Amino acid sequence: MEKEIEYRKLVVRPKALEDVKEARAHGDLSENFEYHAAKKVKNQNESRIRYLERMIKTAVVLRDHTAADEVGINKTVTLYIKEDKVEETYSLVTTVREDSLHGLVSVESPMGKALLGHKVGDTVTIVVSDSYSYEAEIRKIEESGEAEQARLRNY
Repeated sequence: MEKEIEYRKLVVRPKALEDVKEARAHGDLSENFEYHAAKKVKNQNESRIRYLERMIKTAVVLRDHTAADEVGINKTVTLYIKEDKVEETYSLVTTVREDSLHGLVSVESPMGKALLGHKVGDTVTIVVSDSYSYEAEIRKIEESGEAEQARLRNY
C-alpha cells in the first residue's frame, strides 16, 4: 500500500495535475471534454491515495493461527467438488484482497468459513444459500506465498 501511495503521489499526481492545467488552457471549460476527463482522473487518484492512507491508518494485522496442515489465511487449497467431478484451486485471503474470478476467496465468505481449520482428506459442506449447498473434499493445502504480491481491491 505504501508503494502504491508513493507511486501515485510522485508519478500519477504530477501527470494528472499537468493534464488538468493543459486541458484548462484550451479555453471554455463548460464544453471542454479533456478538462473534465483530466479532472476525473486527478480526483480518482486523490481518492485512491486517501483510501490507501486510511487503510494503513486503521489496519489490523491478522495472524494465521492454523497449523501448517490446516486451511488458513494465505494458503492455497485444492478441492475436489464431488457434484461436478472436478478439482478447483483457491487461495484464502482477507476481504481487501479477495477476487473470486481469480481464485482469491475471502476467509469471511461462505467457502472460506467452511474451509478454515480443516485438513487434507476432510470433506466440507459449503453452504451457498438456504436452498443450495455442496460437498468438497480437501485434496491439497499449500502456503500461497502471494500475501505481499496480491493486489488490493479498488474500493
